[in-house]
Amino acid sequence: MSRPTTSSLVTTEVERAHPVAVVDLGSNSFHMLVAEVRKGELRIIDRLREMIRLASGLDRDNLISDAATERAYACLERFGERIGDLPQGNVRVVGTNTLRKARNAQAFLVGAEARLRHPIDIISGVEEARLIYQGVARGLDDDASRRLVIDIGGGSTEFILGEREKPELMESLHMGCVSMSERFFADGRITAEAFDSALLAARQELEAIEARFTAAGWTLSIGASGTILGVREVVRAQGWSADGITRESLDALKAALVKLGRIDAIAFEGLSADRAPVFVGGVAVLMAAFDALGIAHMRVSDRALREGLLVDLMG
Repeated sequence: MSRPTTSSLVTTEVERAHPVAVVDLGSNSFHMLVAEVRKGELRIIDRLREMIRLASGLDRDNLISDAATERAYACLERFGERIGDLPQGNVRVVGTNTLRKARNAQAFLVGAEARLRHPIDIISGVEEARLIYQGVARGLDDDASRRLVIDIGGGSTEFILGEREKPELMESLHMGCVSMSERFFADGRITAEAFDSALLAARQELEAIEARFTAAGWTLSIGASGTILGVREVVRAQGWSADGITRESLDALKAALVKLGRIDAIAFEGLSADRAPVFVGGVAVLMAAFDALGIAHMRVSDRALREGLLVDLMG
């Protein structure tokens, strides 16, 4: 558990008799935020994260494996101990890409909800994009800049264009750090050929949105969530970019990864050990997005889906 922190998220003037909580059942990690609202100020009191790799537990028939289910249930049992007694109206729990894909998702939810003691909503990719934008936007200055927000998850990547707190164009593509890492780096080797193949596959996915997003335009690009946060920390620690992420810093990162040659050799300062196994696939997705959309520089937000869920929960 982290120390209590104060967020500047603007919320309605509501006094709650109990804390509020949100849970994100992601394709790579499960996250939980517990917060209190006092006189319009949202104060985070618990922030929990466990690496579950639910997406890695999908077999060829899109069934969640018994091993992945056990990891997930053990985590949700612990989460349930913390928030199980909260009123239903004070908790929002969502599942994302892997639970959208899994053929046995409903069976999985029966055991998951029993352990968490709250209902779970499997949200669409577009709804996920909306919530991500909402979380990111609340941490930005209230100016009229047109913003491009990109969030790379375990099994999907969301792209959102909007102004202030209003998303205008939202898309969710079926590629993420887990799925790309398993597809192109499953043998644990990092070669230039494998990296270029991953880039090409990501560019092909991006073709579906490239023209519309480029035509709409933006003045500021912002990245969110685990992969992009990890990239920011690595390029900053290595001295490749002092402010956010640049195209040049991504080139340096790609070269360093290929030079390492193996996933188990990844040990960059600023990158957690549990992020390393799926880092390369996420970097390939991010590089492809920079290329397809002509991004030269990206700011990075510490807020995303979970903060958007909190804002939504508070109305």
